[in-house]
Amino acid sequence: MRYFTFCVLAVLLLLTPASASAKALPESFDFERNQLVAYMVSQQLAARHFGHERINDALSFKIYDLYLRQLDPRKRFLLQADLQELNRFRDRIDDELKSGNIRLPDVGRRLLDARIREVDAMIDPILDAGFDFKLKETLEVDPKKLDFVPDTNALRERWRLSLKMQALDSFFEAIEDKKKAEPEKYQQADPAVHPELMAETIRKVRESSHRSMQRLQQQTRQDHYDRYFDAVARGFDPHSNYMPPTTKEDFDIQMSGSLEGIGALLREDEGLIKVVRILPGSAAEKQGQLQAEDTILSVAEKGGEPIDISEMRIREAVSLIRGPKGSEVVLTVRKPGGGRMSVAIVRDVVRLEETYVKSALLHTGQGKAIGYIRIPSFYRDFNADGKQGPPRNATDDTRRIIRQLKNSGIEGLILDLRNNGGGALDDAVSISGLFLPGGPVVQVRDGEGAITVRADEDLSVEYGGLMVVLVNQFSASASEILAAAMQDYGRAMVIGSKHTHGKGTVQAMMDLNRYLPLFRSRSKVSDLGALKMTIQKFYRINGGSTQFRGVSPDLVVPSMLDHLESGEQYMDYALPWDQVLPVPYQIWQGPRFDRVQAEQEGANWVASSPSFQKIFEESEKARIRAQQTVVTVTADDMWRERQILAQAREEAKAAGLLETPDEEENESGGQKKNEKKLEEILALDPYVQLSLELFANAAK
Repeated sequence: MRYFTFCVLAVLLLLTPASASAKALPESFDFERNQLVAYMVSQQLAARHFGHERINDALSFKIYDLYLRQLDPRKRFLLQADLQELNRFRDRIDDELKSGNIRLPDVGRRLLDARIREVDAMIDPILDAGFDFKLKETLEVDPKKLDFVPDTNALRERWRLSLKMQALDSFFEAIEDKKKAEPEKYQQADPAVHPELMAETIRKVRESSHRSMQRLQQQTRQDHYDRYFDAVARGFDPHSNYMPPTTKEDFDIQMSGSLEGIGALLREDEGLIKVVRILPGSAAEKQGQLQAEDTILSVAEKGGEPIDISEMRIREAVSLIRGPKGSEVVLTVRKPGGGRMSVAIVRDVVRLEETYVKSALLHTGQGKAIGYIRIPSFYRDFNADGKQGPPRNATDDTRRIIRQLKNSGIEGLILDLRNNGGGALDDAVSISGLFLPGGPVVQVRDGEGAITVRADEDLSVEYGGLMVVLVNQFSASASEILAAAMQDYGRAMVIGSKHTHGKGTVQAMMDLNRYLPLFRSRSKVSDLGALKMTIQKFYRINGGSTQFRGVSPDLVVPSMLDHLESGEQYMDYALPWDQVLPVPYQIWQGPRFDRVQAEQEGANWVASSPSFQKIFEESEKARIRAQQTVVTVTADDMWRERQILAQAREEAKAAGLLETPDEEENESGGQKKNEKKLEEILALDPYVQLSLELFANAAK
């Protein structure tokens, strides 16, 4: 089996070798194969998953909930009568799996396809009738707050408002685009002032809507079964997934291929495509506007028509976003705060040097030299052949940088784990050992209850001075292990947002073809795909799990991300927090912060900091916007809200609160000039400046 400790949930890297291309699923349907997949998925999960959950009615309810939300996630098609028919299966899925008589995917497909055809027939009459863009009408955009509509009249009304909002969004995009060339002509974003532009917008909305309906109708019977099997796996926990052959193939590409694309990790979330993480050194990171928790609504090539990817499978969405180096893709995204924006990204090869450990030499106001080390991920090249020199890994790079900083006479060290999604467990343990004189680092428990303690066995200490560790909601998995160890030993002051991600589990990839019953001939059964399942759980040396709760910092400070419901605790059916017995360990006896004093000094500094005050204000505004999910669908109101969001972002960027490099491109394209040095960026980073203040006040 292949094991993974980084933070993933039904994810595909938007990276691919230049020769790779998306492959369509075969149209043929093998009922015997799907019976076998159902049997093997249910049996293997029940036997090997960490939770050992039983296949019963309680699990059936979970699976049905997940299945329904991916069938019609935005409640745009099914009627309440359809829901009543589907509800008969709520407590029957366990029986279907045991008997092999699978019916729910076929019933769901039949009902959904019928409603898609009805909606397709509604689009032209609605658009032909036109819209009153001055009339104040409202639309709830949060599916969780919506009910399925009672009849086709209500369905038509829901689509009328949705198309009206879509037309206005597209119109505003066109206005902003044309404004660049003719600013005086396109000052007013009023459809009545630019009727020709609105007419063109309606034409595009009509075409894209019909394309979307056509694409949805092309979903095969096998597509519906694959989604059903994936819902079965996710009923056990959000990191367990069924991967049909094409998805498994894409996963293999991401693990071994040349890194070319935009550089983002995605997941399916109730039929929508969400960003999990932006990879260091990627085109998306360089562009700066695409961020974790963004929802991608549509995809377009530069100058092309946008393609709606709502209800699209992740492999299909990835095939649209992928592309060769140098080409531009335009993503329409919805921010967690509710605003929409277009993000244009020039695809590129990930600059591997940007994924490596970085460092800087900083100084407090009193002249103390403080080292800064950022670890973007716990990388380790297991496949290197040694011909290009020793393979790089995060531990050796961190050790080398520590020695360089020590030679510069540092009196403190900042270890930055923000946005570190994990990586090799070996490096989380060995990097912890660079700051400890040996001892346990993490406990790993399997589904049978057996516990293995991973320890630092090197008694030497590479750096023994004062330390601060920075974390946020996107510090996950292996980075949480390192932060937790530093906190439990009292080795460092952990500073960050309320909690880290809380991903304290390990997944294994299981090729189902290897577990075919002996009495079946392999040649008679097509590829069964693979199963990614959770098999182990991490625990701190104090006994508490990093799962679900994550790591709570010693000093909690405001974050621009505080309004996001991001982390394991917000995921469906996540494994709970629990604890095991602690293991013996010795609290760090070297230089350390007085925690009570540092917390008070830090709180006072944050309260008086204009940057943190701005962060708090912007986060609170974003939280309020995120809660206001009813949109007033008028030209004036939607344009005003769009301007407010744009202004808020510009103000935050000007205050240095966004991690967007201030870069320019030269005439040859792609090559940066006047790129800010790391020290300049850190000078505007309030979390780093807070750390420097604590070092300045600390006794030697």
